[in-house]
Amino acid sequence: MTTAHPRRTFWRFVVVGMANTFAGLAFIYGARALGLGEVAANATGYAIGLMLSFGLNRQWTFRQRGPLLPHVLRFASVMLLAWLINVAVLLGLMRWGVSAVLAQAGAVLPYTVVGYLGCRWWVFANRLNRMEGERT
Repeated sequence: MTTAHPRRTFWRFVVVGMANTFAGLAFIYGARALGLGEVAANATGYAIGLMLSFGLNRQWTFRQRGPLLPHVLRFASVMLLAWLINVAVLLGLMRWGVSAVLAQAGAVLPYTVVGYLGCRWWVFANRLNRMEGERT
């Protein structure tokens, strides 16, 4: 069975996102408990979350088996872009008077959509394009 269907890859991407969020937060809280400062703990947690996200999305969501380095660099680029958009939406919503808590929640949507579309159509596109060609 193929995972090329957009709905299936999107929901797998969401599940991976929840898993890497949980793991990242666990590492952040663990690092803080061990005495790391807020920034160091945050950076550590995010790094671990992104590595987990890359690995799971590569293997499970998009089933990519190509060369590692190009995919890592593309993934980092997409996630950086998604994060920058996330911050822009966050700050924009807060400037419009939305509370920080709601603004954070609202900024997750564009982050997720940009991350998914970037991964599907650029980071892991070659494998998916071949799989979709086989189905037709």
